[in-house]
Amino acid sequence: MASAAEQLAANMNIGAFAKATELHKRLWFTLGALIVYRLGTYIPIPGINADAFAAAFGQSQQGILGMFNMFSGGAVQRMAIFALNVMPYISASIIVQLLGTIYGPWEKLRKEGGEAGRKTLNQYTRYLTVVLALAQSFGIAIGLQNAQGLVDHPGIVFLLSTVTTLTGGTMFLMWLGEQVTSRGVGNGVSLIIFAGIVAALPGTIANLLGLAQQGQVSGFALFTIALLLIGAIFFIVFMERSQRRLLIQYPKRQVGNRMFGGESSFLPLKINTAGVIPPIFASSLLLLPTTAAQFLAGPNAPEWAQWLTPVTSTLHHGQPVFIALYAALIIFFSFFYTSIVFNPEETAENLRKYGGFLPGIRPGKRTAEYLDHVLSRLTAIGAGYITLVCLLPETFIARFGNNLAFGGTSILIVVSVTMDTVGQIQSHLLAHQYEGLIKKAKLRGARGR
Repeated sequence: MASAAEQLAANMNIGAFAKATELHKRLWFTLGALIVYRLGTYIPIPGINADAFAAAFGQSQQGILGMFNMFSGGAVQRMAIFALNVMPYISASIIVQLLGTIYGPWEKLRKEGGEAGRKTLNQYTRYLTVVLALAQSFGIAIGLQNAQGLVDHPGIVFLLSTVTTLTGGTMFLMWLGEQVTSRGVGNGVSLIIFAGIVAALPGTIANLLGLAQQGQVSGFALFTIALLLIGAIFFIVFMERSQRRLLIQYPKRQVGNRMFGGESSFLPLKINTAGVIPPIFASSLLLLPTTAAQFLAGPNAPEWAQWLTPVTSTLHHGQPVFIALYAALIIFFSFFYTSIVFNPEETAENLRKYGGFLPGIRPGKRTAEYLDHVLSRLTAIGAGYITLVCLLPETFIARFGNNLAFGGTSILIVVSVTMDTVGQIQSHLLAHQYEGLIKKAKLRGARGR
């Protein structure tokens, strides 16, 4: 028999959406915030020769800059005030999360601090974001100033203005993302990255149609690409919603003359616990040598950097060596990051504290071993799934070149963020319907009196 929540979800329609005025406000706020973000990606930092920088970027977009440009919606290509995007914030969040598992004081805050500990760690994340943004913006400013013809008036004023502008842009986007999370719909930071990736979709379609007009891509190939993309989306949705639910039982206990407990619940384990972190780490690590070689290229390049040229020639999208290393690194980071975000020993200890146990398995060490056994097999499936999704676009890049401005990581992010946002919209609609039912019940009770 369906639960009350499932019955309400089945009865949701356009009329229910039209009556949810609070949801309308949240959606308009989210849309306005994303429009502000997109406008900021077209405002260049002061002192840049836009034409010279666009020409220079066209020669170096094979490296990590191309990936950052994709996530920022073209802001790096235009060297806009939001060129750093929210990448320093994401890096800071990952660092704080990793340190929260190995650094004693932060681990105590994470485990025992409750809401206050979470707020403290969030504040540390903001501080670290400032440090990373300052370091990255200073490196960008130095690189731009040292490049010939990219800066109109090099000097200390340009360095200060660039560092201030890029760092301020990142901090503004971090604040904007937090505002969207609290006052809008969905995760604000994820939606900002989502908007940047989706902004490149029209250009990708135009490139494909251009290739078709030139005869480089047949109509059958276009149909195959569209069919595989739709299939990949359905496959991602299926895998992201899949989970292994472990039955947890709680023993009965008697307090006075009454019996408590005896309930059962489920511990859901996702197939893809690591999310989109493994492909991001893998692609960043592989593209670093290419980016370094591009920055060091030229007549004045140091002798020790010359060995990078033959190495980086094989580390491009679509190359066999890149594909093989990409797959290996995705699998490695899937297991590594899953071991960071999910601790079987900690979960088993929490179950023991609250009296829960897995049927047929002794609490404590045996439960931790069983959780690790199940999680390892789920991670193997998840790593294979992420690798398959990320390598599929690489085959098209090998065939059609880098004219296709999308990758497996982009598809994963877009689908995951869309699922999360739609889920939150449904939650708001359910809450609105519950409020309506409560009001009707109160009115009936008042009339009955």
